[in-house]
Amino acid sequence: MIIAYTLLACDSGSENSVMEQLKAIPSVKEAHGLFGPYDILVKVESSSVNDQRETIAFKIRKIPHVRSTLTLTCIEVQE
Repeated sequence: MIIAYTLLACDSGSENSVMEQLKAIPSVKEAHGLFGPYDILVKVESSSVNDQRETIAFKIRKIPHVRSTLTLTCIEVQE
């Protein structure tokens, strides 16, 4: 399982709309509103790196009013 956390910056006032659209994406397991330079934190779980890229690049980033994203991919095994 590939786990990533994506930070979203949204247009002002669009956070609720973006949050509703995020909930419709099966790979999105959690979404939380934030205070600060980013508006929403999203936990994405995917079966492969390709699935993760599809979810983030072609679903999350295409949601209207999402201005920018920053994705942090978790390390599966750390020695």
